Amino acid sequence: YWICSCPLVLFIRRAVLYVVGTDKTEDRMKLTSVFLCTSLVWVCSGKPEFPEEEKNPRFWNDMAQKTLQKALSLQEHNKNIAKNIILFLGDGMGIPTVTAARILKGQMNGHSGEETELEMDKFPYVALSKTYNTNAQVPDSAGTATAYLCGVKANEGTVGVNAAAVRSQCNTTQGNEVSSILKWAKDAGKSVGIVTTTRINHATPSAAYAHCVDRDWYSDGEMPQDAIEGGCKDIARQLFENIPNIDVIMGGGRKYMYPKNTSDVEYPNERKHSGTRRDGRSLIEEWKNRTSSMNGHYVWNRRQLLSLDPNRVNYLLGLFEPGDMPYELERNKDTDPSLTEMVEIAIKILRRNPRGFYLLVEGGRIDHGHHEGKAKQALHEAVEMDKAIGRAGLLTSEEDTQTVVTADHSHVFTFGGYTHRGNPIFGLAPMMSDIDQKPFTSILYGNGPGYKLVNGGRENVSTTDYNHNDYLAQSAVPLRMETHGGEDVAIFSKGPMAHLLHGVKEQNYIPHVMAYAACIGKNKQHCISGSSGAPSVAFTVFSLTALLTLSVVLC
Repeated sequence: YWICSCPLVLFIRRAVLYVVGTDKTEDRMKLTSVFLCTSLVWVCSGKPEFPEEEKNPRFWNDMAQKTLQKALSLQEHNKNIAKNIILFLGDGMGIPTVTAARILKGQMNGHSGEETELEMDKFPYVALSKTYNTNAQVPDSAGTATAYLCGVKANEGTVGVNAAAVRSQCNTTQGNEVSSILKWAKDAGKSVGIVTTTRINHATPSAAYAHCVDRDWYSDGEMPQDAIEGGCKDIARQLFENIPNIDVIMGGGRKYMYPKNTSDVEYPNERKHSGTRRDGRSLIEEWKNRTSSMNGHYVWNRRQLLSLDPNRVNYLLGLFEPGDMPYELERNKDTDPSLTEMVEIAIKILRRNPRGFYLLVEGGRIDHGHHEGKAKQALHEAVEMDKAIGRAGLLTSEEDTQTVVTADHSHVFTFGGYTHRGNPIFGLAPMMSDIDQKPFTSILYGNGPGYKLVNGGRENVSTTDYNHNDYLAQSAVPLRMETHGGEDVAIFSKGPMAHLLHGVKEQNYIPHVMAYAACIGKNKQHCISGSSGAPSVAFTVFSLTALLTLSVVLC
């Protein structure tokens, strides 16, 4: 890539890092080196390069015509009944994150990046989702999860309850519970699964099975005594009690399943990873005892997971970390499976049910990377989720599987600076600030931990390792944690009835479409049969009309 890959720039930059880091008395050398480094960026930049074929108008016209033909073919909507429904949820995956992840994916494969297609880009239907909570203009992941899983908007910080429930007030829970599409699918006889890179009782997955007025009540160890005495249950307990036979559960969160101070199997000497439960229960052991006679398997590392034969597993509980799973860039490939690996095994288990399945997949640590100001971590999480989307597509058929990809909310993440074609997504913009005469990275945050003053002014980023995995991108406002963004997010869809996701919609519309496509929940009236291979509604009406016409002619 034409800008920061210049060997001279890289050499000078490393020299500056060495000087700044080892000799803080030689101010002149530091200033001179910084000047040389930033100036050489311009010398090495030259003109941006792009494929020669793009100079020919025929290239763009041919591409547009092919796209037009694909669009015209969409006039014949897939109105089959969805045997399977899959929701991929990129936590915090706003549209700027999608675009930046697309560029990163391309650059990881040796291309300039902008022209790359994500797997979600290939979906034929796109809509926008309005993400606000009932009491929040800029939402959190709990209220949004209730919307896209339970079909009703809710207050921030609450999961699986309607807007009459008040955060942290236990006595507002009863009577305000709302059920999720996962339960609708289970009640219809489908297999169901949850796969996440966060703890399994985090905000997104918990709305699929729990009814809780506080998203932070991971175990009873995090609950106030009055809530326990008031009869409220922690989220980990609800995972196993509310819908007892969820077929596949994979993610992190082991410590919330064990009694307080119980050592973790993987980190026995680290107290922060010990059990948190005050009720003395071992929820994992209880699950193992309940499912042992039903081909149930509990695993806690990648080796155990990959050794399973999905055709011999009826129930799977995989908890691979005490808390959240590690970032993809930091993942221990011996102990922690990737999101793609978990999705593949989940589908291979769930698809054995002739009635089909519902699967919730969360790329949950996109959100965490952004909150920490670590854009590189966040974007690599998004690329990994896109890889999992592709793997799911290979394991299912668009004819009978509806797949939806969306986000719960966005972040105050952006990238700009008039960067040229192929500019490294984590690199510098090809210009200086005309205010402080310092360079800046293309990626920036509106607020967050990347705000830093050096000698009363903005830090000169050319003296930092801005390509480091944990580099904190600069932010305009100092905050310990970066915040969510309030703009609409994208909904990508394919498969049966996917065309119903179009335009600008309220976020709670999503599960209603998915349920309608699968003939589950309250959306059964239009269905002739919920079994596999059942005729679509349109085909059935056409067939009945044809038969009536034929009978009139014959008579």
